[in-house]
Amino acid sequence: MTGEADPRGVRLGAAVSRLRRELAAVRGELLDRGIAEEELAALAAMAVGGLPPEPRRLRRSLLLVAGAIGSVSALAAALGAVREAIDDFGDAPRPRPCSGTEPGPVP
Repeated sequence: MTGEADPRGVRLGAAVSRLRRELAAVRGELLDRGIAEEELAALAAMAVGGLPPEPRRLRRSLLLVAGAIGSVSALAAALGAVREAIDDFGDAPRPRPCSGTEPGPVP
């Protein structure tokens, strides 16, 4: 690698930074604010970590942030930008379909 930053990581870092700023500006009570802040810090670290982050871990953090901020409409656009930046890293690996010889889900 030539030492250039991964543009996906740069975009993710910028989106996370924006959401962190907008979350800090929300003055109302947000019970899970600490969870959102912790996961945003984790996303920021993954964005600059050097190696491409694991999509599954990115999506887990996104889910926790979205759940923590709930339906705060003022954060919707910034949260959407984080989701779009995470989408740049591709899909998380999907589970293999059951071949019939392996145990599958129990109905």
